[in-house]
Amino acid sequence: MDLGLKDRVYVVTGATRGLGNAAARALAADGAKLIITGRDAKAVADAAAEIGPDAVGIAADNADPETAERLIGAARAHFGRFDGVLISVGGPPPGFVADNSDEQWQAAFESVFLGAVRLARGAAAALGEGGVVGFVLSGSVHEPIPGLTISNGLRPGLAGFAKSLSDELGPRGIRVVGLLPARIDTDRVRELDALSGDADAARAANEARIPLRRYGTPEEFGRTAAFMLSPAASYLTGVMLPVDGGARSGF
Repeated sequence: MDLGLKDRVYVVTGATRGLGNAAARALAADGAKLIITGRDAKAVADAAAEIGPDAVGIAADNADPETAERLIGAARAHFGRFDGVLISVGGPPPGFVADNSDEQWQAAFESVFLGAVRLARGAAAALGEGGVVGFVLSGSVHEPIPGLTISNGLRPGLAGFAKSLSDELGPRGIRVVGLLPARIDTDRVRELDALSGDADAARAANEARIPLRRYGTPEEFGRTAAFMLSPAASYLTGVMLPVDGGARSGF
């Protein structure tokens, strides 16, 4: 299938590693041009070089109120257009209710929640018909994950924001989509498994609860994200798509 991505221009945040990087690679493989971001200048430059000549890396923090304008301006300056954004950010610190400090909650709110809202608002103002705003969220939108209290608190709120945004932008022909990964085999998930004290046992127990009986690969997530952002998914909006091997129990 031709996804219609050739020469379309996307901003992908949090793209130096993990799910954001996997999505950026899949978009580029189908012909998209990219502005990718991360907070570390060297890491983002290295990631852009690995993706190829159609990726430009910019050091940026989602919590910075100026980030949205900078990234959209960079897309237009480098490639002459702006077609969409995939808002991905590293997960907030793990912990149970008693473990996380006010400072951790505040920092996570600024980067994970308010930063995403600002990027989405900036993109919405700049996009035209056929544009798309995508969010990398989490399976915790539907089912809280033990030991990830901050994520459990913030991700569902972002899903609600995304759904409201899809209603507002739909009449302009702009789509809004969310991706809800669960156990994808990234550094972040391996770190979470290790918190149990026995990473191998934690992984085996998690895989036993997944109908496909395995973790997903970053490449599988990346291909799903590329499709959802592409013109091939032109009649999908307001959707929160689980990418979880069937782990979610509900419909």
